[in-house]
This record gives sequence, structure tokens and C-alpha cells, in this order.
Amino acid sequence: MSQEQPVQVPNVHQGEPIPEAARAAIDALMQSGDLFRYTAPQDAPVALLETEFAELLGTKYALAVSSCSAALFLSLKALDLPHDARVLIPAFTFAAVPSSVVHADCIPVLCEVGANYRVDLADFEAKLEDDIAAVIISHMRGHTSDMDAILALCSARNIPVVEDAAHSLGTTWHGRNIGTLGQVGCFSFQSYKMLNAGEGGILVTNDADLVARAVIMSGAYEHNWQKHKPARGDNGTALADAFARWQNQLPLYNLRMSNLSAAVVRPQLPELARRVENGLKNHDYVAAKLNAHANFDVPAPLAPERRAPDSIQFNLVGLDDVQIETFAAATAARGVKVQIFGRSSDNARAFWNWQFLKDLPELPQTRAMLMTACDVRLPVRLTQAELDIIAGILLSSIEESLARAAA
Repeated sequence: MSQEQPVQVPNVHQGEPIPEAARAAIDALMQSGDLFRYTAPQDAPVALLETEFAELLGTKYALAVSSCSAALFLSLKALDLPHDARVLIPAFTFAAVPSSVVHADCIPVLCEVGANYRVDLADFEAKLEDDIAAVIISHMRGHTSDMDAILALCSARNIPVVEDAAHSLGTTWHGRNIGTLGQVGCFSFQSYKMLNAGEGGILVTNDADLVARAVIMSGAYEHNWQKHKPARGDNGTALADAFARWQNQLPLYNLRMSNLSAAVVRPQLPELARRVENGLKNHDYVAAKLNAHANFDVPAPLAPERRAPDSIQFNLVGLDDVQIETFAAATAARGVKVQIFGRSSDNARAFWNWQFLKDLPELPQTRAMLMTACDVRLPVRLTQAELDIIAGILLSSIEESLARAAA
């Protein structure tokens, strides 16, 4: 009798190939050696990326930088917040977010997050009264909090909102692009994001003064800011006036993006719509299979939200600690790495590991969520057959966990 062939578990850490169109641009850069964004007098790849990305998102301005963390940091500095200003952030986010607040000489204030991974509005509103100077809303893993309520609360208090949209490129809220709802939005081009430059980030805004400050602080020394394009249809007066106002008035942090990274990202922009569609389809296909089982809960999107996921998050329901650990071990043994945020050693998304913060608070609601919340990558390139393998492993692993507990 022939032996059954082992199931080939898909590699969820492998992304899509970089489009062939990038090759010519990269080869030209290699020949010229012009990797620095300010070498060319105009139309450097980074400058073109900024124009194209702003048009894609529907904003006036974009600034490409070295990472989304750099974009968040520059956003806070560009808001001209006072030293030790208090910045409210969700307690469920990546460690780079509170780190960016610390780097900007501000103090992170953490608010609770619910079982659906979104900001707890009651705790958020209560903490807004605690001398908050700015808010960063992390759309963590692409889950959008109630932006109508958040923006209304902040607007009433004249508190600026920065959107950490690292995981939300292509997500919309009432049809508007996430990242364009607050004063500034920040995106990531890290290799696990919708657009892959390996590293890199970009911020978008409609505020000429804010972007001028960010451009100069990003490293536009002397008059290199003149190589940044004005908004389409704008005669450039507002931006030029802002640049002239801040010339030599701000420190330089040198957080620029290189032309090489921009040449890698630009050919991926036309692929975004397809990737968003495929990612949402893949996510919802697996979510339906998991939600049919009593011990899985994949939180539903909020009504105004159309998500652009490349991963799936779900809560384990009705399991004790031993069963949860058994589930995690069973999935790993079958070839699917499930990250349980609060149970992964030194996880940078578990707030109690942010020990660089003083007086780290206890947030019981967020802690309880993190102890049962699971994360699995679902690259948009996966086929339905590969999705069936992943879902099958998750389902069989939960059954193994239940069976061992019953034995």
C-alpha cells in the first residue's frame, strides 16, 4: 500500500514577489549610484512615490521615511507638542508606538482595549480628561476602532489625532481611507505589510505646516525641501511659505527613505486594490470556518469598516490555561505557528513587556484579551486549498486540546 503523502503546510512568512517592473528602476539606480533621495534635481524615486501615494490616499501631502515608527515620531514632533506632553494610545499595539512617543519626549498614556481588539471608548473618554495633548490610534492588525466617536471626542477638546495605520493600508471607514481621518496618518512598508520594501514608512496629511516641519526634521537640510512636490492643483504657495518659515528652526533626525526602497514600492501601488480584495476574501473564508466552532471567536468588523487584512486574529473561548497551551503546541507541531499575544515570551505587543515605560499601569481588560487572542498570518497570495490546510490545522488542534482535557 502506498503511504499517504504529508500535507504541505503553506509558508505564511513568504510574501508576493516584487513586480518585475521594479527591476529596470533598480538596475538604473545601481548604474547611477543615486540612492540618496536628494541627489537628483527633481523626480527622484522617493519624490515620485510621495506624489503617487498621496494621490492614492486622496491627501495633499506625503513624506516617505525610514519606517512607520519614524513617521509616528515625526508626526508628534511636527505637532510641536511640549516636552512631557501626554499622548493617549491603545494598550494593544506594537512596542514601537509607545517607543515613538518616548522618542518624541512625550509620555504615553495607555487606555483599555476590548475583546474585539478595539479601543474601549469609556476608558478612552475618561483618560482624555487627564491632560492629554495628542492621541495615537493604532488600528492594530487592521482592526478599526470607532473613529466616529474617537474623532468627535478629540475634536471637542481640540486634541489632534495621529493614525497608526501600519496594518491598515487599503482599509476604509465610511468609504474614506484609513490614515486620512486624523491630522496625520502613518503607514508601514515593512516586509509583512501590503506594500513591501523590507523596511520603510510614509506619513500623509493635508496640513502644509505640519508636513513642512516633518520634511525638515526628516533630514531635508539646507534647501533640499525644494525637491518636495506641492500638492496636485496647488500652486505651492502654502507649502513653500511653511518651508521658509521653518528653515533652520528645527533639528534634523535623518530618517529619510532611500531611492532604492522607493523603487521597490512604486511598482506595487497598482497591485494594492487586488491585494486588498484577496486579503479580505481569504480572511473571511477562514473566519467563517473558525466561527462555526464554539471555541473560536473571530470578532466582526464594525459597520462602517471595510478591512484589508493579511492576517487573522481570533479569541479562544471556554478553554482553561492547560487547554490553551495544548492548542498552541498542537498547531506548532502541525506546522502553523499561532501567536497568542499574552503567552508568547517577551511579546512586543503585550503591554507589560514595555518595561521602558515608567509607572506601567495594570489594564485588566486588555490583559485578559491578550491571554486568549491568537494571531496567524494569511498572506494575500494564498490559495483556497492552502487556506483549507491552515483552517484544518486550527480546527484539528482545538479538538486535540479538548480531547486531552476530557481524557
